Amino acid sequence: MDSKTVNEQVFEKEMLFSKIIKAGSRVYYIDVKRSKKEDYYITITESKRVSSKDEVVPRYEKHKLFLYKEDFEKFKDALNEAIDFTNKE
Repeated sequence: MDSKTVNEQVFEKEMLFSKIIKAGSRVYYIDVKRSKKEDYYITITESKRVSSKDEVVPRYEKHKLFLYKEDFEKFKDALNEAIDFTNKE
């Protein structure tokens, strides 16, 4: 019998790739998952600390963006264009 909980098994099945990017008070998570229909999608989550350092329990604000397989190429092209533009300035 597998010693992992049902939640751990579901998480492992859905999560195919994960990358964490720490940027000051923000943390970005880029995750590749598989839908129930077996299609890939990407989630980009921004987590930002919104509480003061004096608070015992920190509070975080999260924003999540879902990118679906049919939009990967368009999103990648637009992001590359934006990065290229900023590199020229």
